[in-house]
Amino acid sequence: MSIEQPVSSIDHIGLPNAAPSTSRRSFLAGAGGAAVALLGGQLTRLDNPLVGDALAADTGCPPATFAPLPAGALGPQLNVDGYFVGRISGDLYWVTDSVYIAMFLTTRHGVVLVDAPPSIGHNLLRAISAVTEANGRPSRVTHMVYSHSHADHTGASFLFGSDVVRVGHRICRELMLRDNDPHRPPPTVTFEDHHVLRVGGEQLHLDYHGPNHSPDNIFIHVPDHDTLMLVDVVNPGWVPIYQSNLTEDIPGYLDAPALALESSWKQYVGGHVGRLGTRADITLHQQYMADVGASIRTTLATLDPTPFFVKYGANGWAATRATSTRSRTPRLLR
Repeated sequence: MSIEQPVSSIDHIGLPNAAPSTSRRSFLAGAGGAAVALLGGQLTRLDNPLVGDALAADTGCPPATFAPLPAGALGPQLNVDGYFVGRISGDLYWVTDSVYIAMFLTTRHGVVLVDAPPSIGHNLLRAISAVTEANGRPSRVTHMVYSHSHADHTGASFLFGSDVVRVGHRICRELMLRDNDPHRPPPTVTFEDHHVLRVGGEQLHLDYHGPNHSPDNIFIHVPDHDTLMLVDVVNPGWVPIYQSNLTEDIPGYLDAPALALESSWKQYVGGHVGRLGTRADITLHQQYMADVGASIRTTLATLDPTPFFVKYGANGWAATRATSTRSRTPRLLR
């Protein structure tokens, strides 16, 4: 599977992605621009001297500019309902809104859904219905696997009712019980290190290797379909967002890609962005993070923070921020 063509479209078996398409990315960009313009107009009318000072201040920084996105960073076009559903392999599918990704497996006994991002929400139901109508499998979601407890990946779980068997790590259950969020019913089936979920002749291997992005994040391997799902670690085609994808355990996060490469698979589901990944994406991520780490170690040993504290005076936070930003910039981006 190449980066340019991340997956064969399920359109090939006659599902509704072939409808006239509109880009959710374009919509969001336009809406965001309008919101910024409106907010800017409101800010200039606020009777607040701090706002006036901030707007008038010369930061010395040029306007933000970005290089064009390479084609390999983007996934397939969304349909008119704002989602794409595609086949990974056989009866294993993925759904994306170009920001989040869920995965589901259709079996002769029902559907196993992995994660339920609220940004996709009801489109999960539409995608599953379209796929199962085409392949003749039952459409009811009987099992749901949580990659981890975070609401941005599980907040639409409630849409599938209370009869679903929900599976996750023991710590995932503990965190969800603590949060007491009705949109995220806690898993009723838990495990410590390894669990094989068998449903309707299919199987998913669930493994816990310790904390990484979160204390409960697991590896989800579907060996019969050559696929691994590991959420919030590698974003195929993209660098991690700040703080290494908002990671709670940096050493575990840095170790996770190597653990992922130990098993046999071809397709990678990272939970974010709009395309699937490959083993090459994992390797590239490792190289990037190694470069970030080398830059940080070099900077910590050589950078004199004094000019930043002189520049920002009493604002010690700004000086610290400037110093840390400099130390995190990889050599390849300088």
